[in-house]
Amino acid sequence: MSLVSVWLRLEARRRARSLAVLALLVAVATTTVLAALAGARRGDSAMARLNAVTLPADAVVLPNQPGFDWDAVRALPGVAAVSGFAVAPFFVEELPGYFGYLPPVDREAFRTVERPVVLEGRLADPARPDEVMVTGYFPGAYGLGVGDTLTLRLLSERQAGDFIFSGEPGGPRVRARIVGVIRSPWYSDKLADKGAWFSVFPSPALFAAHPKNFLGPSSSGFVNALVRLDQGERGLPAFRAGLAKITGRTDIEIWNAADVARHRQQVNAYESLCLVFFALAALAAAIVLVGQSVARYVAAGVGELQVLRASGLTTRQCLSAVCAGPFLASVAGSTLGTAGAAAASMWTPIGAASLVEPAPGFSADPLVLGCGWAAAPLLVLAGALAAAWLAVVSARSEAAPVRSVVARAADRLGLPVPLVAGARFALERGQGASSVPVRPALVAAVAGVLGVLASFTFAAGVADAAGNPTRFGQTFQLTAYLGESGEDWAAAEQVMTAAARDPDVAGVNDARVAVAEAGGVSVTVYRHQSFAGSADVVLLSGRMPEGPGEVVLAPTTARSLRAEVGSSVRLAGTTGPREMTVRGIGFVPQGSHNDYDAGAWATADGFEAMFGAAFKYHLALVALRPGADPQAVLDRLTKDMAGIGGGDRISVEAMQPPEQLAEVQDVQILPLFLGGFLALLAVGAVGHALATAVRRRRHEVAVMRALGMTRAQSRLVVFTQASLLAVAGLAFGVPLGVALGRTLWRVVAERTPLFYEPPVALWALLAIGPAAVLIANLLALWPGWHAARLRIGHILRTE
Repeated sequence: MSLVSVWLRLEARRRARSLAVLALLVAVATTTVLAALAGARRGDSAMARLNAVTLPADAVVLPNQPGFDWDAVRALPGVAAVSGFAVAPFFVEELPGYFGYLPPVDREAFRTVERPVVLEGRLADPARPDEVMVTGYFPGAYGLGVGDTLTLRLLSERQAGDFIFSGEPGGPRVRARIVGVIRSPWYSDKLADKGAWFSVFPSPALFAAHPKNFLGPSSSGFVNALVRLDQGERGLPAFRAGLAKITGRTDIEIWNAADVARHRQQVNAYESLCLVFFALAALAAAIVLVGQSVARYVAAGVGELQVLRASGLTTRQCLSAVCAGPFLASVAGSTLGTAGAAAASMWTPIGAASLVEPAPGFSADPLVLGCGWAAAPLLVLAGALAAAWLAVVSARSEAAPVRSVVARAADRLGLPVPLVAGARFALERGQGASSVPVRPALVAAVAGVLGVLASFTFAAGVADAAGNPTRFGQTFQLTAYLGESGEDWAAAEQVMTAAARDPDVAGVNDARVAVAEAGGVSVTVYRHQSFAGSADVVLLSGRMPEGPGEVVLAPTTARSLRAEVGSSVRLAGTTGPREMTVRGIGFVPQGSHNDYDAGAWATADGFEAMFGAAFKYHLALVALRPGADPQAVLDRLTKDMAGIGGGDRISVEAMQPPEQLAEVQDVQILPLFLGGFLALLAVGAVGHALATAVRRRRHEVAVMRALGMTRAQSRLVVFTQASLLAVAGLAFGVPLGVALGRTLWRVVAERTPLFYEPPVALWALLAIGPAAVLIANLLALWPGWHAARLRIGHILRTE
């Protein structure tokens, strides 16, 4: 029987508990790292996998025109399929406050365009008006799923013909059964509400049975549509040209569905990147914690086997014997951890990616799990061999130790011996068998402080954006809808005058909205004309337009047009194309048909030059004074509308926060987890350094004790070592952490986009110093107690 087998059997009996703990540590580390990496890959690919199986729309076409001829659009070259939806609501009696929106109007829905994956149940029968489907988060949000019944309440025909509906719906009740849970790029949940809105989709037969309850008695309502093209996004320029030709309109808004998909993918990619960094931080922490366990195990084994060298034990035999146990334990731990990572796939992907995952549930990633299962034992074996080799050769080392500048300075200043010794323990490696690596502890201390402060700085940026809509350019808190499609519903001047009289109103902007076309991009243009007071527009660069030939572009629109401050863009409105000079890059109001980062501002003269008297919407944008209650002002303005002719048709609504705010909030927790693992890395490394220093340099402590050092002074040596490690971590970690946190937040601000304001985590900055020193000294309690209890005579005799 070989020496390795004999030693392994002996170790299995003597140190089974240590090997079991090592296997458990490897299992936990493997589960954490592999689950994060597999989740990152799954989340990063979710959008592409959903697009691959759902026949997604390439364009959302919004003519907002009653009686629009969609058959002519279907006949255009390059159009693969068109699926219309009514721009009208329906309500659910069982869910007070909930309303559905955009019901499909033809049988192409759910089949030739946006054919959803079915997560549960089946698709609704296109001939059954009493069947509906819901999105993936609806059952969790409302406790209703496949087999449950909803009561759909439709508008009356008169209500459906009124642009502004208020009150209770007066149309028919339709009992409908939930037959399926579905998901596609269009029929999916949004991060801001997760199933709370736009999550019930009736069969097209509902519209076929009650068309006037959606479009009104004279079909004054309208149908917009999802369009799938033969060439996908590449076919959009030709489709725009063909649509303009058959309609004679250049102001029809067309959403590029690929832009929405790309934005979602950017969010998913960022979350996946955070998971990768989290996995790397967990791996670093695991290397330190598992490495310490392995190093202690093999160092003890090497010490015991040294007595056999005189009998012919070779270095190779020694290394093989002491490394066999940790390797086999790591194989068991890796197997268990891989199984745990596979089981964890039930909860991935996370965040925004979970809303577009086409196959939620268990999904093992063979590449990640297979490579991880093999890599974990190999890393443990490599660490065990390195630790064993260092243990074998350390006693033979005769190199002179390198002195620390700090320790020499403390010595020259005549500081007390415990302080000098503590500085040497913290910053000097030592020599021979008493050598202790100090750089890993120093690096880990810096990484811990850096990680914690960077994560809190990033979180401060998220908190600032969450509580400050102006970071997203939303300086208007209320919107009054004055008219649509070139027609005002009431005397706009009277409405705005009533709004301006409110003491909590700081400004009112008389905004008209229309859509221009530029280089194949639909641009929602807002008229900037102050009616009373003022409200600043948030600009990222440049200035507001001052003449009829100037505009401010929102950042995403500017990027799509490859425009910057000073460049020219050709905007085609209802009066024809015009060359406009870009004077600034800034945000626009969040609208029903545009995001805050897509659109443009023009002066009143510039808007009229592009669109004449036409407009898509007429809005009064209302800015409130600091500290005003938006709901209270909304209630007062709604009451004021009753005294104005036609005021009952004026709707005053609160501005809704952009979905990007929910996306930013969703990623807030990931850097905090990353910082937590880096802090764990620091605690493990510093704690190991303190314990190892006392154990390996016990001879130095014993000599100082023999020369008169007290037990209290022995503890002070360890506390000094711990405090110096903490101070070193703070000296480098604080500035690096602040810089890293701000850099990460700037990257997020540019990609979101939002106005960047350098975040300051004030409480974290104030607390990080005392906390780091306190934690380091708490870690020093046990090593300090051990140093004070050393048996001096025994150590000096044996060493």
